[in-house]
Amino acid sequence: MSLLQTPDNWNSELLENLLVHIIGGDWGKDPDHQEKDYQAVACIRGSEFRNWSKESGRTAVLRKVKANSLDKRSLLPGDILLEISGGGPDQPVGRTVLINQAVLDQFDIPVVGTNFLRLLRPSAALDQRFLNKYLELFYSSGEVIKYQGGSNNLRNLKFKEYSQISVPVPPLAEQKVIADKLDTLLAQVENTKARLERIPQILKRFRQSVLASAVNGRLTEEWRALHDFEEDSWSSMPLKNIAEVLDPNPSHRYPKPEFGGIPILSTQQFAGYSGWTTDKAKQVSRDFFDERKGKCGFYEDDIIFARKGRLGLARFAPKGFDYVYSHTVFIVRPRRNVSPSFLLWSLRPDSVVDYLLMAMNSNTGVPTLGKGVFEKMEVNVPSPEEQTEIVRRVDQLFAHADRIEQQVNNALVRVNNLTQSILAKAFRGELTEQWRKDNPELISGENSAEALLERIKAERAAMKPVKKTRSKQATV
Repeated sequence: MSLLQTPDNWNSELLENLLVHIIGGDWGKDPDHQEKDYQAVACIRGSEFRNWSKESGRTAVLRKVKANSLDKRSLLPGDILLEISGGGPDQPVGRTVLINQAVLDQFDIPVVGTNFLRLLRPSAALDQRFLNKYLELFYSSGEVIKYQGGSNNLRNLKFKEYSQISVPVPPLAEQKVIADKLDTLLAQVENTKARLERIPQILKRFRQSVLASAVNGRLTEEWRALHDFEEDSWSSMPLKNIAEVLDPNPSHRYPKPEFGGIPILSTQQFAGYSGWTTDKAKQVSRDFFDERKGKCGFYEDDIIFARKGRLGLARFAPKGFDYVYSHTVFIVRPRRNVSPSFLLWSLRPDSVVDYLLMAMNSNTGVPTLGKGVFEKMEVNVPSPEEQTEIVRRVDQLFAHADRIEQQVNNALVRVNNLTQSILAKAFRGELTEQWRKDNPELISGENSAEALLERIKAERAAMKPVKKTRSKQATV
């Protein structure tokens, strides 16, 4: 059954019947393998598929494979590599990439696919770009999930069943027109997507620039002049002078996990720029919660600062549920002379993390911030009135950045859907409807889809090896 309704002059055929060569990949041996019948190759892996549109497989790794294996697996322009093993819960197997001359020209040695891939060589009578784009549509439509096997963590493609999928086959001239149109349209989509994907990094730099201006006084320089505040109205003082720093679990010990209990919040439960999640949080008894809350007290204006592994990522305490904290964070509790929101913004700049990493002088693989080092960190503190103005301005600028980021995310969703929509239109024949009316001679007779399939059938038959038969000995 075909995935889409196609024009009357198109035919369909099983994928297997459009291919003249199918073979699994070869991971081979390490590059320093010394047997003389092994040859150096560039080996394309599934990990190269992710950035194929930008990198075209240039990160393929050096391997060695047997010469007789290479004879059957060396990639040629027009070959399609199909991922048959790998994937995971959120990524089915079945992705494809098209090999062209530009891919091969990146290397001065033969190129092969790893054993997690399968080489598909389409008939020379087809436009290989057209076939690969259809397989991309088949993957992105979700139909490929029906052909998955294995576990959630390692999926396998049921290739025997997959090879029997129905592929639309228009006349060759129309295939070329469709492939050309898709190359142009999808390149425009990719360029739009690339520009959109750069914006979050621009917004990140913008936020950091705002924070830097906020904590060094530039953000409110005009405000101070307008309200007759002196230039030297700011004070620099250790963090311990303006906030209490608490280790929420100094023993680092926890009771046995209790299903349905109180979540332990660590840096793993940080969500986004300022949020929280209880996903994957271990749970403890209410007795432990009561004991920890009695010693620390948990307040909404507490600032939580990551101290182990990842540093910084300051955010306010969560609201709406009970919790305890792990030893991977500090509680920073502002004193009366400082605004909690101002102190939060003061702990957010990247320069804070840079300073702490230098002050820690840690050579360990997992840096852990000590309380003493943290408490000594100098913080610039203006008057309460200016703190309020800084918080207002930062909140306003960040809200503007958040709106832009949401618009960008919405646009990215639409762009990703646009790719699917363009492919679907192409393989319903909608992109070439007028072309068919203008070129009837290119889609009929010897140029028809039926004639094309007959040529492919003949090509496949000619490539089949002739079976050897034993001649019977004459009996007397």
